[in-house]
Amino acid sequence: MAKPGTQTGQPRAADLLCWYDRHLRVLPWRALPGERPDPYRVWLSEVMLQQTTIAAVKPYFARFLERFSTVEALAGAPEEAVMSAWAGLGYYSRARNLHACAKAVAIAGRFPDTAEGLRKLPGIGAYTAGAIAAIAFGRQEAAVDGNVERVMTRLFALEAPLPGSRPEIRRLTQALVPADRPGDFAQAVMDLGATICTPKRPACALCPWMLPCRARDLGLQETFPRKVRAVKGTLRRGAAFVAVRSGDEAILLRTRPAGGLLGAMAEPPMSQWEPDYDPARALLDAPLDARWKRLPGLVRHGFTHFPLELTVFHARVGLATRAPEGMRFTAGRDLAEEPLPGLMRKVLAHAFDPKPEAERKPRGRPKREPEPAPLLAIAEPPAPEPASPSRFRPVPKPAPRPAARPAEHEDGGDEAGGETPPAPRPPTRSRRARSSKR
Repeated sequence: MAKPGTQTGQPRAADLLCWYDRHLRVLPWRALPGERPDPYRVWLSEVMLQQTTIAAVKPYFARFLERFSTVEALAGAPEEAVMSAWAGLGYYSRARNLHACAKAVAIAGRFPDTAEGLRKLPGIGAYTAGAIAAIAFGRQEAAVDGNVERVMTRLFALEAPLPGSRPEIRRLTQALVPADRPGDFAQAVMDLGATICTPKRPACALCPWMLPCRARDLGLQETFPRKVRAVKGTLRRGAAFVAVRSGDEAILLRTRPAGGLLGAMAEPPMSQWEPDYDPARALLDAPLDARWKRLPGLVRHGFTHFPLELTVFHARVGLATRAPEGMRFTAGRDLAEEPLPGLMRKVLAHAFDPKPEAERKPRGRPKREPEPAPLLAIAEPPAPEPASPSRFRPVPKPAPRPAARPAEHEDGGDEAGGETPPAPRPPTRSRRARSSKR
């Protein structure tokens, strides 16, 4: 382990690219060495990977390519099909922007090959534009995502907290981008942050930039990047109404407004989400007259800016029941085609398998309350504690036998009429003595 003060030199792109050539990750949207990157795959993957992990994106990326193999196919698809294919990835405004961007590219005939031109397309920001320009078109552009921010703040020990330090991070990253292989450099920094320079316990000994890293030199690598503590949003509450039609088991759904949170996604009818929403008055928000049953438990979900708790109501309606205006009954076999986000899937799952709230137990050991003392307590000396019984009992020592005292013979004892003591018994010979005598 290097000692503090041994940080030497400046980071070099060549060292990172040498490491990347040996340890690059094989991903379905990444071109292998010697292959030409496909701008459509690069763009699609970068949009999907925003705020989402690689493990979650892989199956969605494969399904998207099966349904929309080209940007023209995506542009010509109906919005409902795009939203349905996206359902479950979250941040659904990305799906709407993805569709709008595909239409703009289809009209233009190709993707712009510069970061400035890419920034003009719907849903493409500074990071996505830099990534596409560098990876797909070989432009000398910086692509700064969360992994890159972590690597650069540690590499240069930037004390300014995020998000205010992002312009400086971009400037430092841009200065390191080489003229040749800028796309590989962008992917190398991402891989370095994902596999070596991790948020916790970074593997500094394996890092190609170990020596020039200032945070490692100070022994403070895990404390970077500096961040401003996020303020948790206010809890909101609401009610969801799941109506099931008898006979075909169809479920009443509607489409949310195109703008705003979960825009253009499908959902069972719901109330407004408000901090002071009262579930006891929820039936006033029911979409139709039915025998609504309040289910035990709650559906909890966390959004970026606030947590949400939903009370679910369930009802069965007749086969002849018509859907209210702006709503529709969807058969169970067709639910997979509905653009249901993760929250709405949790609501439907709770409606058919309600789970009561688990009793929350306090953490740690329960505190023992002291006994109340009298108002006028007299200080008394503490009572002596009883001695603990010994593990061994003393055995009493046996008393010695008294020695026999000889009888006293006085003169004239016989004349006094006293009894004469018996004569002593002659000693018996042992059997051995007799046998030896024989």
